[in-house]
Amino acid sequence: MNTAFTAYFQDLIMQMTAAFTELMAIRGLTAPAPGEVTLQGQDPIFETPYRVGETMAQIFAACGVAANDLWAIRSGRRQSVGISVSAAAATVKSGGCTFRRADDGTYAVIPGSDAMKHMVSLTQPWPTADGQWFLPHTNLPHLERRVLDLLKCDSTPASISAAIRTWNALELEEAIANVQACGGMVRTAEDWLAHPQGAYLAERPVVEMDRTGDSAPERFSLGAMPLSGVRVLDLTRILAGPTCGLSLTEFGADDLMVTAPHLPQVPEFVRDTSHGKRSCFLDFTTHNGAARLAELVSEADIVIDGYRPGRLGAHGFGWDDLMRIRPGLIHVSVNCFGSGGPFGDRAGWDQVAQAVTGMCHTQGLATGGGQPQLTPVYMCDYAAGRLGSFGAMLALARRAREGGSYRVQVSLCQSAMFFQRQGVVTAYDTAPGGMSDTEFRQYRIDEHGTCYGDLRCLGPVLHMSETPCRWPRVTPRLGSDAPVWLPR
Repeated sequence: MNTAFTAYFQDLIMQMTAAFTELMAIRGLTAPAPGEVTLQGQDPIFETPYRVGETMAQIFAACGVAANDLWAIRSGRRQSVGISVSAAAATVKSGGCTFRRADDGTYAVIPGSDAMKHMVSLTQPWPTADGQWFLPHTNLPHLERRVLDLLKCDSTPASISAAIRTWNALELEEAIANVQACGGMVRTAEDWLAHPQGAYLAERPVVEMDRTGDSAPERFSLGAMPLSGVRVLDLTRILAGPTCGLSLTEFGADDLMVTAPHLPQVPEFVRDTSHGKRSCFLDFTTHNGAARLAELVSEADIVIDGYRPGRLGAHGFGWDDLMRIRPGLIHVSVNCFGSGGPFGDRAGWDQVAQAVTGMCHTQGLATGGGQPQLTPVYMCDYAAGRLGSFGAMLALARRAREGGSYRVQVSLCQSAMFFQRQGVVTAYDTAPGGMSDTEFRQYRIDEHGTCYGDLRCLGPVLHMSETPCRWPRVTPRLGSDAPVWLPR
């Protein structure tokens, strides 16, 4: 093998494992033994320069190692972990791997709703008066209303584009934040790192984990899975937070989703991130609902918080409140802009993170003729969710060894920056856009009798040799379960 080819091959290997190495540094333990983790395949999977499949595969592998740490505490044994790049990439293709059975017995992809198509038509980068670009977000009715009221326009692409063209981008970004709507100015990656928010995040790990209180070590109950008996209180909606809960469920946790009938949802996202979970209605803004939520917290191991920063705290469920209710609790915060900084109190979504961090700019240069463009998948959402579960499992292992309460923080902007650190691919024009039918058949799960009909879904994709990942029950109807924990 000549020297030039050897150097190229070594660079390729380092690039394909850089994300995993970064996550193992956060784990802070002895590296997994040779052969414990296997990655197969390579990008591109989607028409984007970003290494979506390889990065997601390395996140999955890190989650597998974290689950393996917990399994070793339980059993004294470790197991092999494997992931396919194309399978990992398929998990970020929202809705594209869920099929519904027709009366004739055939299965077809469930089409996206008109509401989702309308949101996508508005939530795009639009040119501003000062030659920049701005992306408004209109995912939920009340957030769309705030955007439209500020812009004084109608809910059409033409109207919203014309209104944004009358603003300077930075002024609009501040105005959107001031009315508690969501949106962001399109920046380059370099401009983002020079911005105080980008600079703040660049100094912090992609998964922040802090011990915030003392408590006794907690042993695990008996069980057949790494997270058997672990109780997850899932206070999240729409992709990143629910994906965190889904990941923990696949390793054996009891995930109880808590929502209320009046809270807006995106049905297709609920369907695709609720596999294996339970769901209850509980309005913590009422006295009785808050009292019941406090009881659930007192017996939980993990709380996933996907609300706007400060929202739970305003109702008596901030981090300090939760730690008093349940010493030894692990709190996972999933938001857009991270743990602090000048934008730390703002809400946002995947598309907003892509806009502000430079992803839209790079995607546009690559595939959009220079016009900023969103990537073809919600990669920041799904990455942040899996990273949150990785941090939660690391915290569980530390709690088992040394006790303590822990706060884990992940964000969509940090996930975007994580993807950017992995470099790019160039030949993506013929990317397949997903896994093959043959590979899908290896992972598919049929769910019969759900509230959405008979479904055929992409099941868990991470291979664990001794404790295969699984969904313990079919996808629930929202509010179909009582607000109680299952016996350990």
